[in-house]
Amino acid sequence: MSGPDRVELSPPPSGLEAEYEALFTTSSLCFLHELISTFDEDVDEVLRFRLSRKAHLDLSGDLPSFLESTTHIRRDPSWRVLPVPPRLQRRHVDIGDMAPCDTQRFIKALLSPAQGIQVDFDDGNCPTYHNQIKGIHNVCKAVHNQFPNVPHISQAPVLMLRPRAWNMVEHNMMVEGKEAPGPLFDFGLLMFHCGKTLFENKSGPFFYLSKVESTMEARLWNKIFVWTQQKLGLPLGCIKATVLIENVLAAFEMEEILYELRDHSAGLNCGIWDYSASFVNKFGHRQAFLLPDRSKYVNMEKRFLRSYMDLLVQTCHRRGALATGGMAALLLPQDPHSDSHRRVLATVTRLKLLEIKAGVDGFMVYDLSLIEPMQKLFKLHTEGDNQLHQLRNDVTVAPDDLLSMPAGGVTLYGLKYNIAVGVLFINAWLSGNGHFFYRGQVEDSATAEISRSQVWQWIRHQTKLEDDSRVVSRRLVTDLTNEVMMELSTLCHSVRERQKLHTAADMFMEVVLKRDFPEFITTYLNQDHTFLSSQTSGQVKALDADMPQSKL
Repeated sequence: MSGPDRVELSPPPSGLEAEYEALFTTSSLCFLHELISTFDEDVDEVLRFRLSRKAHLDLSGDLPSFLESTTHIRRDPSWRVLPVPPRLQRRHVDIGDMAPCDTQRFIKALLSPAQGIQVDFDDGNCPTYHNQIKGIHNVCKAVHNQFPNVPHISQAPVLMLRPRAWNMVEHNMMVEGKEAPGPLFDFGLLMFHCGKTLFENKSGPFFYLSKVESTMEARLWNKIFVWTQQKLGLPLGCIKATVLIENVLAAFEMEEILYELRDHSAGLNCGIWDYSASFVNKFGHRQAFLLPDRSKYVNMEKRFLRSYMDLLVQTCHRRGALATGGMAALLLPQDPHSDSHRRVLATVTRLKLLEIKAGVDGFMVYDLSLIEPMQKLFKLHTEGDNQLHQLRNDVTVAPDDLLSMPAGGVTLYGLKYNIAVGVLFINAWLSGNGHFFYRGQVEDSATAEISRSQVWQWIRHQTKLEDDSRVVSRRLVTDLTNEVMMELSTLCHSVRERQKLHTAADMFMEVVLKRDFPEFITTYLNQDHTFLSSQTSGQVKALDADMPQSKL
């Protein structure tokens, strides 16, 4: 057997038969088979290396540091990443968490004045079979100009395609008897159907790479890019990728990650919540790494996060690479004359100005109404397309700076907030949605990750509440989850919705009470029987133009 004969594919989700036929042609299945079988062993090796590194840290009690074996790369002042094409020179404002299965929002994003769109199959997307097929097909429609009254792909905001991270698998495709790695399924289909057209229109193919933890993972992505370009007859170096530094271990290898991808780099990106959650993931059982209440004590001005952002900007600019910041999750209230509108805009402006002053070349917003105010902020405080000239020679970052936990405790408000976000995220996934709105901002897998991580860690260390010295225990978290459920249940419009919310709460309690910390909430859910059966039993509705998400 060769080609598509060695690929097993689930039948199409109901209502997506035409999209399925368009994506899974004989030639695209041959390409996917070749791509996945070529790199499948490498993917396993990367995941095994993650486990062995974690085991070494746990057994030795060591802390990460800058690698001795790659000192020569860091000390060599001569190397640079290849310059990015003109469409990536100005990256001021991208739209974040843009799950392309949401056709209506995707079209609004294409019509917006943003510089780019983070076309998201990862944090802001729920990877149901329906959503992956619908989302990838919508990208193809955008690239091939099949949406009416939408700018030509060469004029629309640039598409920054974000495939799933290495921890995710695609249950609906088996290649040579194994489930396909999620990122290769996404990347392969996007490149096969869109790569050439994007290149011909000088608008790609450009990617965001999530949750990269090491130099080895960057090297693998580079090998995949080289192979794919050769296979599709594209010039070497035409693929460009921004790596999201979302893991504390990767923060010690930023220069090496750029070096491995130097022919394909569109720079590095720093965010707050996945990165903060990675401290619990890697060191959460150590008392010295107890992370205080994020709602009160964790922000980009704290030493460990400020040092990470400064080092990222310095590393990128020294090597001619762009450095971008995280996503503003706040939503602007609709009435522009209201106090709440002014307050939210002032908050976003203050936080984003910190990033601009640190030297970032761009960042993301979720709310399309924030695009123009943030573009004006760049215009006001910077000159030219980017800040590559800001070399940040004033910055010296030591391992201690990156590993210093902020002072602070745990509040009752913060504990309840984390419980609510964790439960609502799982509830969203059971509904086929990758993000939701709560208390005036968007929440996605990154905020769910930090929320459930903190609850797990506070239980593990029997932390006391600042408010009344109660210990964070299983009983307290169970009682508070019941309280939160009472508040959230009032927003449910049917018995079925209430049942789903209760299922989500049960699953949340499972995750935060595990003896061993589940590495990613998305992996945990993606392997969970309740989530998988919710797709086949029709609980997951199509997230599409006619399905607005309620704002909680």
